[in-house]
Amino acid sequence: MSSPTDIRAAGDDNYWTQFTDTWTTLLTYRYLGRVNPTLDRGVATITMPLRHDMRDSQGAIMAAPLAIAAAESGGMHDDQFIPSPVTATLDILDDARDVSRVRVVPETIKLGRAMGFSRSLIVDDANPERVIALSSGTAISLGTPPPGYRPVDNPPLAVADRPDMPRLHQVFNVTPAGDGQWQLPALDGGTASPDAALHLGPQHIALETAANDLAHRATRGRPIAIRHWQVMFVARGKKGPFRTRGEVIHTTGDQLAVRLTLIDRGNDGRVVSSASAVYRRS
Repeated sequence: MSSPTDIRAAGDDNYWTQFTDTWTTLLTYRYLGRVNPTLDRGVATITMPLRHDMRDSQGAIMAAPLAIAAAESGGMHDDQFIPSPVTATLDILDDARDVSRVRVVPETIKLGRAMGFSRSLIVDDANPERVIALSSGTAISLGTPPPGYRPVDNPPLAVADRPDMPRLHQVFNVTPAGDGQWQLPALDGGTASPDAALHLGPQHIALETAANDLAHRATRGRPIAIRHWQVMFVARGKKGPFRTRGEVIHTTGDQLAVRLTLIDRGNDGRVVSSASAVYRRS
């Protein structure tokens, strides 16, 4: 797979061709099956299926898939901005054990020239009155794209849901690195956003994988469910490999908190993102 190139250097004539190539190569949305009417041709609402690989061992929904479904861009759309996420926060209200597809209902709180604020409801697509989670976030704009945008003809990969399917961290090549640390490989076309930086999807998946590992070590494998998830995207991940660092902060009562960072080991150990997770014992 070729090395990612920054779309901002593509020039007006090649910009949207490179955008299409990037989005049809990026693994995050097409593997998880998330579709968005701004990006995908012929789509009316933001939806994503819920499969076995998006759930924990008890069948409860994980945070990373929901954060990817409601990828908060501050209300910035790709036809008008080159958005880059800054924060993403998720509060899970419902384990969604019997939900087969979620729908995202977005709302732009404020949209400025360089920064936007947004929030979303994540609901059961078959029963929109049933709220699964609350999402919110901020983003900045890295620039203004040229005119000529068209939605991408980007059908999701045909991923069959089954109980023995690979876990998301396996698909994204997130591997254990010892002492509760996990690692993403070097940046490539499958994990890079249009600005040639590590996309939010692999970051959410790697960080939650590490958080779950640390939490289960602390509880000695007793059932827990994630309830709160927050990520700050600190800097662009430009090289890799990317490694997590984490620690259990709080284990009082029926709650447990984990704090993590993601480091770009190929770029002088630069901090790419910071995350926190709160679990409740089941």
